[in-house]
Amino acid sequence: MDSGSEIQLHGRARELIANDEALSALAKASGAATCGDPAHDLLHCLRVADWTLAIAEGEVDARTCVAAALLHDVVNVPKDAPDRAEASARSAARAHDLLVLHGFPEILAEEIATAIRDHSFSRGAVPQTALGRALQDADRLDSLGAFGILRTVSTGTRMGSLYFDSEDPWAKGRDLDDRRFMLDHFFRKLLRLPDLMHTERGRREAERRADFLRLFLRELACEIG
Repeated sequence: MDSGSEIQLHGRARELIANDEALSALAKASGAATCGDPAHDLLHCLRVADWTLAIAEGEVDARTCVAAALLHDVVNVPKDAPDRAEASARSAARAHDLLVLHGFPEILAEEIATAIRDHSFSRGAVPQTALGRALQDADRLDSLGAFGILRTVSTGTRMGSLYFDSEDPWAKGRDLDDRRFMLDHFFRKLLRLPDLMHTERGRREAERRADFLRLFLRELACEIG
């Protein structure tokens, strides 16, 4: 699919939400859970929803894709919290309750909750369903490219991180520490993501966005001198 066609993907989730009372309610719940964190806000969830729809097209019902994406971060545990690895499990439990409350059948609520539980990078799980694979790939895509840079800086700022270690920016003589240095996050996680994608479409887009990160790093290297 060419770049013009990709641009047309944006807004599909919004259209579905606008015409679905239950999805609208889930979107409100998602927006209320962000705690002022722009890296995990409703706009992030909408971007993830658009890509979950694109990746899972033909395999998973569109409404199911959007519901999963809207609720995948509905419990927002800070990145530097000691219980961060439990965030996706807590989001899954909360999502299940919200889905049942808004009329989703129990079996579908369970499927969506399982996909949410397994999507997290820190949990290290491999999703076993088409929905789970699409959701995980879509969420990882938003960690790459231009939004990936914005989200890395946003999250690092909230944690009180520095941009990089001024004595050893590229971690040549030290261990990577992406809680202290934002730049370390590129090497600890982001540039590894293309090899961890489950779907061909997700992998192609991940490689394209990773190339942009590499371009950014080359420019940063020039400016650091």
